Amino acid sequence: MSRDIAITRSSGVATVEIRRPPLNHFDPALIRDLADALAALDDETPIRAIVLAAQGKAFCAGADFAGGASGRAPGGEAERLYEAAGRVFASRKPVVAAVHGAAIGGGLGLAMAADFRVTCPEARFAANFTRLGLHPGFGLTVTLPEAIGTTKATLMFYTSRRVTGEDAYAMGLADALVPLTDVRRAAADLAQEIAECSPLGLLATRATMRAGLAERVRLAMKRELEEQNWLRETRDFKEGVSAAAERRPPNFVAA
Repeated sequence: MSRDIAITRSSGVATVEIRRPPLNHFDPALIRDLADALAALDDETPIRAIVLAAQGKAFCAGADFAGGASGRAPGGEAERLYEAAGRVFASRKPVVAAVHGAAIGGGLGLAMAADFRVTCPEARFAANFTRLGLHPGFGLTVTLPEAIGTTKATLMFYTSRRVTGEDAYAMGLADALVPLTDVRRAAADLAQEIAECSPLGLLATRATMRAGLAERVRLAMKRELEEQNWLRETRDFKEGVSAAAERRPPNFVAA
C-alpha cells in the first residue's frame, strides 16, 4: 500500500485514510492508490463498510494547481486521474466520508463518491472551478445535482462559493453534523451500523441504489475533461490560478 493511503480494520469496518497533510492535495497516483485500496477491500469478505478519512486540517483540497498537480501537466495526467476516479465510483461496498475540514474542487468530488458524508460546522465545501477559470470535474456534474438538486448545484458551480458544514447539512450535501472532534467517530458509528446488516443484502441493495452511477460519472468526466482541456489553455485559467495563489480577486478577460 502507498505511504499516502493507510487502511485499518475493526469489527467489519475498514478506515481508509489519506495521508498527505495538511491539505491532502491529490494527483493521479493518489487516486489510483485509493481505487486500489477500495478494490482490495471489495475482496475482503469480513469488511462490510468503509470510512474514508484524511489526516491534516482539510479532508481534501483537490488538485494543487499552483504546484503543477493533476490536470495541468502534460502527458495525460488528467486522463489518468479520471480513469482512477472512475474506479473509485465502481467500488462495491458502502463508504462513509468523514469530512472534518475543507472539501474543495476535486476534493468535493471525492467526498461525493461516498454514500454518506459526516461533517462539522468548521468544514467547508466548494466547487470552485469557475473561480479558477475552469469547468467542474471529478464527476460533480452528476453527483452534486443528484445530492442537492440541480438549482443548488448550479448555484455552487456558477458562484464557486464556499458552503459551511452547517449549510451543507441543511441542503443535504452532508448527512450528519457533529462537533469537529467527533467527525471520525460519528462516521465510524454509521459505518458500524451499516456493517451490522446482512453483507449480501448490503451489496445487493447498494448495487441497485447506485445502478449506472459509475458509468454516468465516467461519461460525465469525459465531457468535463474536454471542457477543462481547452480552458486550461486560456488566459483566464492562468489568471484564476495566479489569483488563488496570491489570495486576491481574479481579473478575468474572457480570453
